[in-house]
Amino acid sequence: MLTENRIEIGFLLFDGFPMACLTSVIEPLRAANEIAGQEAFRWSLVAENGGKVRSSAQVRFEAERNLADCQPIDILFLLSSPTSGFRNPAQGNGALRALSRHGTILGGISGGVFPLVRSGVMTGHPVSVHWCYEAAFLAEFPQIDARREVIVSDATRYTAAGAAAAFDLALHLIQDRLGGEVAHEVACWFQHPMMRGEGVQQQVPSASKPATGEKLPPLVARCVDLFASRIGNPISIADIADQTGVTPRQVERAFKQATGQSPSHYFRSMRMKAARQMVVYTKDPIADIAAAIGYSSVTPLVTHYRSAFGLSPSEDRRRINRFRVEDNAPLPSS
Repeated sequence: MLTENRIEIGFLLFDGFPMACLTSVIEPLRAANEIAGQEAFRWSLVAENGGKVRSSAQVRFEAERNLADCQPIDILFLLSSPTSGFRNPAQGNGALRALSRHGTILGGISGGVFPLVRSGVMTGHPVSVHWCYEAAFLAEFPQIDARREVIVSDATRYTAAGAAAAFDLALHLIQDRLGGEVAHEVACWFQHPMMRGEGVQQQVPSASKPATGEKLPPLVARCVDLFASRIGNPISIADIADQTGVTPRQVERAFKQATGQSPSHYFRSMRMKAARQMVVYTKDPIADIAAAIGYSSVTPLVTHYRSAFGLSPSEDRRRINRFRVEDNAPLPSS
C-alpha cells in the first residue's frame, strides 16, 4: 500500500545497469515535485550491500542504502544487465520476497527483469521483456508470461522495456498520484510526445526497411511475424505463403523488393540474432542453443553464426566472458 502523502521509491542497482533507465524515472518525478510544489515522490539508490555501483556507461553511483534497509520503501525497481545477479542469491532473493510480503511493489526495467524473475517473485505475473533480450529471457524462463508491450503492470508488479518505457511508467505514477494535468505538463517539459500505456507494443528493428527506415509492406511484415512466432521450429516458405494467401514466388519477390534479401536469408538472420542473445546472456550449452532455434545439430549453427558475426558461438562467448572479467564490466543493457 502506498504511503498517503509521499511515495518512497528505491532503485536497486547492479553493476552494468543502464543509466538512462535510472534518469528516465527520476527526472520526471523530480519535475512533478517542482510543478506540484510538494514532495510527492522521494527516491533513493540501493545496492545489495551498499557502496558504489558502476553503470553500463562506466559512471559510478553511490548507493544510499543496502537492500536490507528497504523495508519502508513503497516501490523498488531493479536496474541491471540481463547477466546481473546477487552476490548472495539466497539472501538477496529472500529480501525481495520479504519486501513483497510486506506490501512493497516490485518492478524491473529493461535487463532488471532478469534478477527480478530469478528471485521467484514474478510467478503468476506477466513481464515486459525488451525485444533485444527476448530469446535469452524465453530460454531461461519458459514458464513466465513474457510480453512485448512497453509497460506491463498489475497491482503489485511494474515492468518496463527500456528507458523510454521507464519514462512512460514514471508519467503513469505521476498521473496516479498528482493527476493528468501534472503528468501532461511533465511530458511537455521533456518534449515527450505521448504517454504510452498498457498494450502498446515495442518498436523492433525488423519492422522497417534496412536502408530507408520505412515500414515493411504488410505481406512482408506478416511473414516476419509468422517466422518470429516459430523461431524454434522454423516454418517453410511454402507454409508461410499458404498462411498469408499468396504463392511462394510472391513471398520471395516481396522480400527481395523490401529487404534486398531472400526470405530464407532474412529468417536465418533472425535466428542468428536470437542465438547470439542466448550465447551472450545465458550459460546454456551451445547444443541447447542450436536446438532452441531449430537446428538439429551444432554444425549448421556454427557455420551460420560465423558467417553472421565473424566467429563461432563458443569464441564469441569466450570473448564476452573475457571482457567481463578483464574489465570487470557486464555487457551494457538497454
